[in-house]
Amino acid sequence: MPDAADAADAAGAADPGAIRVASAAGRWVVLTTVLGSSMAMLDSTVINVALPRIGKDLGTDLAALQWTVNAYMLTLAGLILLGGALGDRYGRRRVFVVGVVWFAAASVLCGLAPNAVVLIAARALQGIGGALLTPGSLALIQASFHPDDRARAVGLWSGLGGVGAAVGPFVGGYLVDGPGWRWVFLLNVPLAAVCVPVALRHVPESRDPHAHGRFDVLGAVLAALALALVTYALIEAPAQGASGAVIGTAVGGVLLGAVFVRVERTRAEPMLPPSVFASRQFTAVNVITLCVYAALGGYFFLSAIQLQVVAGYSALGAGTALLPTTVLMLFFSAASGELGQRIGPRIPLTAGPLIAAAGMLLMLRVGPGSNTVSGYLTDVLPAVAVLGVGLVTLVAPLTATVLASVDTARAGLASGINNAAARAAGLIAVAALPLLAGMGPEAYRNAGEFAATFRRAMPMCAGLLVLGAAIAWATVRKPLVTVDEEEQARPECTVHCGIAAPPLEPAHEEERKPGAS
Repeated sequence: MPDAADAADAAGAADPGAIRVASAAGRWVVLTTVLGSSMAMLDSTVINVALPRIGKDLGTDLAALQWTVNAYMLTLAGLILLGGALGDRYGRRRVFVVGVVWFAAASVLCGLAPNAVVLIAARALQGIGGALLTPGSLALIQASFHPDDRARAVGLWSGLGGVGAAVGPFVGGYLVDGPGWRWVFLLNVPLAAVCVPVALRHVPESRDPHAHGRFDVLGAVLAALALALVTYALIEAPAQGASGAVIGTAVGGVLLGAVFVRVERTRAEPMLPPSVFASRQFTAVNVITLCVYAALGGYFFLSAIQLQVVAGYSALGAGTALLPTTVLMLFFSAASGELGQRIGPRIPLTAGPLIAAAGMLLMLRVGPGSNTVSGYLTDVLPAVAVLGVGLVTLVAPLTATVLASVDTARAGLASGINNAAARAAGLIAVAALPLLAGMGPEAYRNAGEFAATFRRAMPMCAGLLVLGAAIAWATVRKPLVTVDEEEQARPECTVHCGIAAPPLEPAHEEERKPGAS
């Protein structure tokens, strides 16, 4: 059935797989995909800076702030693998545009939300849009450009997206202190207003001709429901204690998780093929990912509040204070990836988490008085800089090891699983850490109470990183070269500043061949 997207094919969009980076069409494709992916990336990073102001304006407790973060992460983590499959079947540009429009509409709902319930529901809708546009932006890059230019195009997409992620907390803080936290969400509307027309006019439509079979909607729903029930139990436990609702939802979440595993084992085309975990190294690296990104999710959620509520920073000051971490990743991630290729992943995956753990422990110095210039230089900057060095050491080699642990034909799938695992880990950490640290529902309103629980939470985050380092040292080895060097799947997104998950990597040509497993 013809529609506006199909009509655009004849109106000027170049043929898929033929665009050159240096051409005008190539620049348009890079622009629209960067704008689209930046919308989702910015929202996942700047929201932490806005939380104290959201809580004050809407009169919410800590649980509502946790849900403000987790409602988005829940639907995004549960549906991101399905979102990529939808693009392959129905058209990558079409699904990408739907995702951008959906995300923008949900952002408007967030910005106009009169209370916490509406905000949380709108954030869940945002996550659905993010699950459609996040894999779609990279898939469009991979499908649109000439094979000789694909690596360069992915590099541009990765680098420009990294710049956007680096300035995100700064922009978010400026908006919160200026026009208000609602503009953190409303800013997505003009971005979408540019992104959608450019995509329809200049980006060619592409599909996977070999995509067939049914979508694993049941698997996606089971995964999301299991995460939702466990998250609910963890968030509500501080207020309700061991009530029937808390225990019931926790048990229900675990049971649904077991059903999900069973369903994935029996379906002909599962969302999460169990066979991919036949690689012991792939399994080990995903366990490391769970440890690392659980720690990071908890750290960034609590640190943004600590800087504002306890140390006295403004939202802009807090966003700027955390900036060195992402700046270090922006400038040095590519070099770290090259080093990891030379020396193997074991040392970076062991040293990186340990360095990051040291940075988190240094955050214990942050308190009243840390908002002065000298306080920032002695208390905050060492912590965020050391954490940044740890992430630089860790993230690129982790991505490379994920890709090297599976057949080249499964590189895109492996990257998607690793990305979803990281988001799920952050989701659980944001739900569980306040409970484990003993934070009450009103803790974020009291500087003394929050500071005390923050001092208990940071060693827990650091402990997760130490556990990840120990697993890396015990299990990770440099993969044996079993195929020609040119045929190995290698990371193409070498610059990445996102803190919620490792970078998604594009599918390789082998994944589009009929019969590829």
